[in-house]
Amino acid sequence: MSRIEETFIKENFTDVKLTLTNLWMYQVRKNLFKAIINQSKEFKGRLLDVGCGVMPYKQTLINSKHITSYVGLDLEQTNYYEDVKPDVTWDGIVMPFENKSFDTIMATEVLEHSYEPEKLLNEIYRVLKPGGVFFCTVPFIWHLHETPHDEYRYTPFSLEKKLKGAGFEKIEIRALGGWDSALSQLLGLWVTYRPMRGFMKRIMLRVAKFSIRYLDKNDVAPRVFDTKENSMISGLSAICYKKGDG
Repeated sequence: MSRIEETFIKENFTDVKLTLTNLWMYQVRKNLFKAIINQSKEFKGRLLDVGCGVMPYKQTLINSKHITSYVGLDLEQTNYYEDVKPDVTWDGIVMPFENKSFDTIMATEVLEHSYEPEKLLNEIYRVLKPGGVFFCTVPFIWHLHETPHDEYRYTPFSLEKKLKGAGFEKIEIRALGGWDSALSQLLGLWVTYRPMRGFMKRIMLRVAKFSIRYLDKNDVAPRVFDTKENSMISGLSAICYKKGDG
């Protein structure tokens, strides 16, 4: 990977600074990386990154003393940034790995793009070793993207049902952000993509940047999911395990 690509990944995924040009993705990228760091203490052994894209978290993960190797998997026709290619490609149906091949599997912002998420989760379960860990994230507040392959938005309850249905246990689902984070994401998307005249656009970008900074600083992610003050989320992360041989 070139230095230009390393800089691109750092500035857009792992060390994102709030600017007028990245308001649309600042909150979600910051929340995602925070969730990965918080849960990576459970990661171990050989790790598979499903839907790896430009593999922005590879260096962070392989620096962990508990992870022995990293494999990035993605679809054959996906367009990557310059020369960044996945380690392995697949057809989206059957992963080219034997049963019980990985100790850890992660899939960040992938399940919402799967037309049949049950089949994807079954494949993940198949290639995961007994006792292995699966980590994933999904958006809740996000615009239509990668169309027409934008299929679902998950609630905590629907995500848990999908994971249980695939056989996973010890499922722990967390909110990536709460009310303020959700508004921050929506505001960033709105000011970036809503058509506006030049002068108004410049003003609203600065207003939005100030507001996003405030919202990000004051956000509190809900710890439980109910119909009261904890009823808004920006996205979700989940960590769960494959039943051991014993």
